[in-house]
Amino acid sequence: MRRTDKYPVDGPNALWQIYHTVSKWKAIRNFVFIQISRYSPSLRVKNWIYRHILGMTVGEHTAFALMVMVDVFFPEKIHVGDNTIIGYNTTILAHEYLTREYRLGEVHIGSNVMVGANTIILPGVTIGDYAIIGAGSVVHKDVAPYSFVAGNPLQIIREGHSEK
Repeated sequence: MRRTDKYPVDGPNALWQIYHTVSKWKAIRNFVFIQISRYSPSLRVKNWIYRHILGMTVGEHTAFALMVMVDVFFPEKIHVGDNTIIGYNTTILAHEYLTREYRLGEVHIGSNVMVGANTIILPGVTIGDYAIIGAGSVVHKDVAPYSFVAGNPLQIIREGHSEK
């Protein structure tokens, strides 16, 4: 189950009211630095931007591949452990704007995790240490440590347990 906080809105859908919930200048600044990170070949530069400008928690030796898209409005709600790989063109969201409400949720990705290319990680999920997420998956629920999951809807391929 995803852990998100829900905030009801009156009037038009929540996305039309985005700048009541997040500063326009924060969104513009974050967008510019996220685009620099998406195209940068340097893992050190990406991690520095994520940690020091966007306020994300990013562990040592974590690698974000080319074109990874982190949440523009709430990147500080994203936490990634050590030695994790986030695959090409993955999207990590910490918000969702709906017709009558918006939701915010922390995303916790453990250490030594492998996230395959073109994966979408939704707000409010936790991915345990040593988990493997297959390419093209939609992570809409928690993933146990040492598990291998894939697909849309997300299916468990191998249960979470140590290979030791």
